[in-house]
Amino acid sequence: MDTDKKHCLAAALALCGLACPPLWAQGQLESDAQRLMGLSLQDLIATPVVTASRQIETRDQTPAQILVITREQIRERRYRSLADLMRDLPGVDWQGGTKSSQFNQFAVQGYVGPNKLLILMDGVRIGAPAGGNFPVADNLALYMARQVEVLYGPAAALYGADAVAGVINIITEAGQGPRGSWASVGAGRFGGEEGAFMTGLDTAQGLQLSLGGHWQRAERAPLARYYPREFAKVPAVGNGQTIIPVDQREPYVGPTASHSLYVRADWDERFTVGFFRHSFTHLTSTGDPPAMARYQQSSEWQPTSDTFHGRWRFQPAPDVQAQLLVEHSRMELDPKARYNNTFSNYQDSFSYELGKRTGLEQSLNWRISERQQLQAGLGWHQYHAEAASSLAAPYRPGLAAQGQGQLYPNTPLPRQIHDDNFRNLSAYAQLQSQWSGAFSTSAGLRLDRHSHYGSSLNPRLGAVYKPREQHVFKLQYGEAFRAPSPEETLSAYGTFSGAQDAQGNYIGSNFRIPNFNLQPEKARTLSAAWDWRPTPSLNLVTHLYHSRISRLVVTQPSGNVGAIPGAVLINPETKGNAGRQQQSGLDLSAQWRFRLGGDWTGDLWGSASWIHGRIDEGNGVDWAIPYVASHKLKLGTTLRWRNQVSITPQLYWTGNVTNGRKQGPTDPLLPQGACQGAMTAPSRCSTPGYALVDLHLGWHQLLDGRATLWLDVYNLLDRRHYAAAGSGSRTFWDMPQQPRTWMLTLDWRY
Repeated sequence: MDTDKKHCLAAALALCGLACPPLWAQGQLESDAQRLMGLSLQDLIATPVVTASRQIETRDQTPAQILVITREQIRERRYRSLADLMRDLPGVDWQGGTKSSQFNQFAVQGYVGPNKLLILMDGVRIGAPAGGNFPVADNLALYMARQVEVLYGPAAALYGADAVAGVINIITEAGQGPRGSWASVGAGRFGGEEGAFMTGLDTAQGLQLSLGGHWQRAERAPLARYYPREFAKVPAVGNGQTIIPVDQREPYVGPTASHSLYVRADWDERFTVGFFRHSFTHLTSTGDPPAMARYQQSSEWQPTSDTFHGRWRFQPAPDVQAQLLVEHSRMELDPKARYNNTFSNYQDSFSYELGKRTGLEQSLNWRISERQQLQAGLGWHQYHAEAASSLAAPYRPGLAAQGQGQLYPNTPLPRQIHDDNFRNLSAYAQLQSQWSGAFSTSAGLRLDRHSHYGSSLNPRLGAVYKPREQHVFKLQYGEAFRAPSPEETLSAYGTFSGAQDAQGNYIGSNFRIPNFNLQPEKARTLSAAWDWRPTPSLNLVTHLYHSRISRLVVTQPSGNVGAIPGAVLINPETKGNAGRQQQSGLDLSAQWRFRLGGDWTGDLWGSASWIHGRIDEGNGVDWAIPYVASHKLKLGTTLRWRNQVSITPQLYWTGNVTNGRKQGPTDPLLPQGACQGAMTAPSRCSTPGYALVDLHLGWHQLLDGRATLWLDVYNLLDRRHYAAAGSGSRTFWDMPQQPRTWMLTLDWRY
């Protein structure tokens, strides 16, 4: 984070401290643990949720499998960001720091990537506005969260496109009454620095104002010291020639930085306006070995997303609650974002992305009778997208895509840059029926009319059977669709060396050709869950699922002849709807609240997951879903003593993880022994599993009860381990991960 931003944040903290007095008598820092000690597990299970059905209900009332993580759990388990929380969820595979375009890679029950998971804040999308990838990292901090609701399985019947793997909804403190003002600062190993604050104002006239923000930066570990073989310096070679000799190669660096700002105003429980910005910065060499890219600070990837929304709640009839939502979001990649790697012949090559979304949605909740409720809504959304790669100079946002006036490097050929405008109309309805005290059903249907892809109809059916208070059985079937992202339809990249064929055509290599005829992927999931509570302090959940995706978007050889006039492209590729995917899995999770006697209390939580899935690319290639471990185990416990000390160890164990490579490596600089077979032997083409331990220590009631001091240690045993990565012959297959890292943080209520 630059100096100006730090000064702005310091000034904001100072102003809030002067202008916004503490808003709650007991204070968050001491009351959180007291509340946890006083609540039973049954109380936590009954926490109201809204994500599953767009109405306030409990976990037992929805047929969907849903997890609720409360503010107290977020704090004690040290989920500083959504990335921390997701890493600990059942059925989630997490591959940190492996992607140049999104940093982290993850899979949710076999669905890979953020473009299949819908992320909301108070019901408003905060992901990529026009669809596609975006970073899920430190940028999505949780300082404003009251709880996080995680819905597994397709939810397109309520939320539309991209709700394929599920929905994560961050429910904020705003609009829930006075909660207090606090600030947090921290520092740690490898240049780690972070800060956050949250404050507000509650007036007698019913106006509630909330303001929060965070910043973070870290140099991260010098991985060349811990993994000398993988990061051994080699010459930078392009087009068969040495561009940079080995003795002139730069040292490894891998810094990250992020910041966010949260503002919300609520008046009279009827009107809400809000703004949320999040930004993340890392190097475009993330996940690349020295033979692939240069590790230089100027080659950064920095997407910034802004989301505005306004909401009006009203009651048109005694049994009808309604709301009108207006939203606008914009995500832009800094035009200075650049690559410097072997594909650009070790010259700066610039990229640019822009996505915008503007929409209206009118929804209502009608209580038809004591037994039945109807949720329904209408929506209109307008989108704009631009995508450009392999540019010789930075993109000029003030000009249209077709007016950039650039040439392909080393040629006189005009550079093709694409943009797109499209819109979507939607209508949905879901009927929930309580047939008896033990049995209820839900039936939903959504129609989306896309200006490019036509109509998509997505149903959702579910049933809940609760024969006793201790047993809840759920069954659900759902369908979802994912519209192709601009990166898939518009992205075009590649390089020219300047060489020409006998006819004078310039010869291009490593080219991706746009495909404007892509169709949405279609996903179908059948799931069953058994929620068993043998005692008020113990909860066991079994979740079984089977999913299929048709029209899967895969990379395939391009049939576009003459895609660039005056050029001949060598083995170009494009995206096409040629694949199919299916997976079946089982997640077992548990939570136990206990007392050890005396002044000790605690929580124990964990999950065990199994999954098997395959991808058929439609050309005879059949292989395992990448970035997924067939089995994994996650355990954690929090021990509290007199509300003064908390100890939270966490264990993550995963088996071998499939990676993006379909054939064994040939580059001797890549890690050895991980894969010696071809795509037909996926069990031998995987990243070795590992076990990690994290530890979080909290000292509470400091400084007259206003402060808490935290020590967070990650990879406590300092184990060398790898994350599954790579799909090309020159990328890391097993990406080296961070050694032991720690952070010391002070939370202060003022």
